Amino acid sequence: MMSISKLFTACALACIAAIAAPLTHAAESAAPAKAAAKPAAKVPAKKPVSKKAKAAAGAAAAGAAGAAMAEGEPSVAEHKATDYACELGNKITIYSHADDSNSIALRWKNRLHRLTREATTTGAQRFENKLAGLIWIGIPAKGMLLDSKVNRQLANECKSSEQALGL
Repeated sequence: MMSISKLFTACALACIAAIAAPLTHAAESAAPAKAAAKPAAKVPAKKPVSKKAKAAAGAAAAGAAGAAMAEGEPSVAEHKATDYACELGNKITIYSHADDSNSIALRWKNRLHRLTREATTTGAQRFENKLAGLIWIGIPAKGMLLDSKVNRQLANECKSSEQALGL
């Protein structure tokens, strides 16, 4: 029984060697042809970019990002603000409006984001901003903020003053 398995293994290795030998020979013969072709084709040299041009491009990008941020931040006038204290000293403020239960504004790390309600089967409040990758999940005992882009928690055990008192 042992000799049959050794014979089978030897045959398999011989087949692999028989198949691989012509392929390696073909690759070795093709390599000098490719090397000979390379000096004939010249790539045009790139001009170095000046520091001023890089700085101008960076400033333009920063200005565009700042303008987009200013336009994208929701207005929180006439909204009720609820502050949440989270573990590790994180703080979140949620702005809600009595007339609009389908969206909230969430302040996280000095940025204001608009999140829209997503349906759940559990009864938890779930709000999401797909562009920013933020998900806020609120249950009666606490809330948590998730980053859907990197699949991790940003803040957990977030409690308003009412939740902290157990009301």
